[in-house]
Amino acid sequence: MREQLRNFLLLFLFSAFLGSCVSEFSQQQATFAGSHTCIECHENEYRLWKGSDHDNAMDTAIASTVLGDFDNAEFEWNGFVNRFYTREGKYFVHTQGTGGKAGDFQIAYTFGVRPLQQYLIPFEKGRLQCLQIAWDTERKRWYHLADSVYGGEAFQPDDWLYWTNNGQNWNGMCAECHSTNLQKNFDPQTHVYQTTWSEIDVGCEACHGPGSAHNQWATLPEKMRLSANNLGLVVQTSNISSRQFVDQCAYCHARRSSFGDFVHPRDNVYDILSPQLPIEPYYYPDGQILEEDYVYASFTQSKMHQNKVRCSNCHDVHSLKLKKQGNDLCMQCHKAVKYNTYDHHFHKDFNEQGAPLILEGGNKTVEVGEGAQCVNCHMPGAYFMGVDYRRDHSMRIPRPDLSDELGTPNACNQCHTDKSNRWAASFTGKWYEGAHHRPHFGKAMFLAEREDTAAVSGLFEIVESKLSTPLIKAAATSYLSLLPQGRAQETTREMLKDPEAVVRREAVRGLRPKDLADLIQSLVPLLNDPTKMVRIETVAQLSAVPLNEFDTMQKRAFHAALSEYIETMEYSADFTASRHNLGNLYTNLGQFEKAEANYLEAIRIDEQFFPAIINLAMLYNRMNQNGKAEILLKHLVEKHPAFDEAYYSLGLLLGEMQKYDEAIVFLEQAAERMPARPRIFFNLYQLQLYKDQVDKAETSLQQCLELEPGNLDYCYAAIEFYLKLEQTDKAKEYARQALCYHPGLADKAELEQFIQSMP
Repeated sequence: MREQLRNFLLLFLFSAFLGSCVSEFSQQQATFAGSHTCIECHENEYRLWKGSDHDNAMDTAIASTVLGDFDNAEFEWNGFVNRFYTREGKYFVHTQGTGGKAGDFQIAYTFGVRPLQQYLIPFEKGRLQCLQIAWDTERKRWYHLADSVYGGEAFQPDDWLYWTNNGQNWNGMCAECHSTNLQKNFDPQTHVYQTTWSEIDVGCEACHGPGSAHNQWATLPEKMRLSANNLGLVVQTSNISSRQFVDQCAYCHARRSSFGDFVHPRDNVYDILSPQLPIEPYYYPDGQILEEDYVYASFTQSKMHQNKVRCSNCHDVHSLKLKKQGNDLCMQCHKAVKYNTYDHHFHKDFNEQGAPLILEGGNKTVEVGEGAQCVNCHMPGAYFMGVDYRRDHSMRIPRPDLSDELGTPNACNQCHTDKSNRWAASFTGKWYEGAHHRPHFGKAMFLAEREDTAAVSGLFEIVESKLSTPLIKAAATSYLSLLPQGRAQETTREMLKDPEAVVRREAVRGLRPKDLADLIQSLVPLLNDPTKMVRIETVAQLSAVPLNEFDTMQKRAFHAALSEYIETMEYSADFTASRHNLGNLYTNLGQFEKAEANYLEAIRIDEQFFPAIINLAMLYNRMNQNGKAEILLKHLVEKHPAFDEAYYSLGLLLGEMQKYDEAIVFLEQAAERMPARPRIFFNLYQLQLYKDQVDKAETSLQQCLELEPGNLDYCYAAIEFYLKLEQTDKAKEYARQALCYHPGLADKAELEQFIQSMP
């Protein structure tokens, strides 16, 4: 009995000791241990991952990783012969470098593995640059990305997109999604990168988080392991919702802006990124991919996502390969007897007799059976990076009936390129009864993008529908906020309380407050939003509010969000947009020196980022340095005459400088270039009237009223204008127009008395 008690106590003490160890390591900060530490227990998963696109996302340039032809291969582009060669086991390219000067550059890393491989070249200040000449791994050839990505445009050496400049910089543009535990480490003051990683490729810990605690957990005796702490893993990947699962992939598989280095865990995806909305010019008006899309904004539009389908239902999470081939993949969920039949797809299958489609003078062949494949109808795609065919993951029903109206592609005519959209629509209308009558958000988006007020009703339907996906609802909110109608602004205000963070973000951006008090009352609560994305958007909108307008608690919330905003922008201060945002922020805060420095830095990074030039000119105007502003804007007009906004800004500045004749010239050009902007015509009217150009002034005023008949400023101006000309009938006409559009007008009685008293 005594021996049994002794053994029990020893076991108890040992268990307590192990428990304290588990507690201790579970509270410690987990560190990155490397994928090789996973092999012992997860050999099968490691084997599947090894050789995958994640494993080959980046690597050191050695014989086993370089796929391109470096055997003194030559590639001529834009009149220059590029040469690829090896020397002492290292890989080099002779090409045009900084400033267009030819030179020899050593390739340090491979980037990607199929269907193309790019190459990274080190430069000063820790920069790695992506060579724009890539290797086509399928056709075994060199090709220039400009031919397919930029329409053959040869960028000049001072262009942001030239390969040695920021547009092709690996540290800021690519690195975070191609390596594990990437720390960008950019110094905004010195412009130096000290970028590091724990693994050069996308390893186990890129998805599961740092693994040291899990490895320590695995060393414990099996009976002593705690399962409640997620096995010591930082990121939970099992027993989570489909949305949580997809959000974990979003950091790399979404077109987005990042808030900082990718730190695990990420409880809310909108604490680490802000996604691009599926709108033009990045997507077609119906949400189909137009520019490069990394799947997230497409897949989250789909009925699959709404029905809790996740990435791993189709893709093996370690090898990334499809779990099944052909239609068998879709038949995991969809009944084959209903959907894998001629009565559904109306095309011959692979095992049936028939002739292939020979199109485009024999350059395109569509084999028999392709039309029966689910993905070809519901996931059509496009080529990106020249050779990379990517399928649209919105998994939509083909709508050729909308193609002519919206300018959108459709699956039918991707194969039947010799036929019209109307031809395809006639078949789908016959095969699928009522297909043409299904409502589609694309119509409203198309009209809204073109500032057509006919979009209003469709936009309201989108934001009010429970079937609208978050990103589509956010897109509709962004368009609604641009409309002056009262209900549009009321709806935007309601969206500030929407359960979806991305919708709240757009409502914050689009709110048009009645006054300062309304701005504070509406947005201050969102300084405490649960997501960083909304908080930093809110503080940017509130930054122009004088601090003495906030109470003590509001100031505290403002400063906390302000710190987050500055930290976020400084993380991406190697991008011109972030520098521009900081310039705007410091302008609003009255810190003009900091604002000027950031605007100048934005222009240094990309001299064709015109908003920074315009806002710097406006800053100089506020600083009473109109001479600098004038030089800046005239240089912009001279060097970039296609940028319409510059003419308007220059015209306003010259008017303020009392250079009226010159101001009129530039405002007339602005009005000609932007005929849908009533305010330009109103500014022009005021200057023309001041210079006694009465007939021209009247023409400009009428243009204002035609574009925006309910604008009170324009109506009052017309009343005053025609009274001076003693044309009382016209003056009364515009008084009635003001009352018609604004029946509750404060000075309604005065206008009515004016109408009645005038002969």
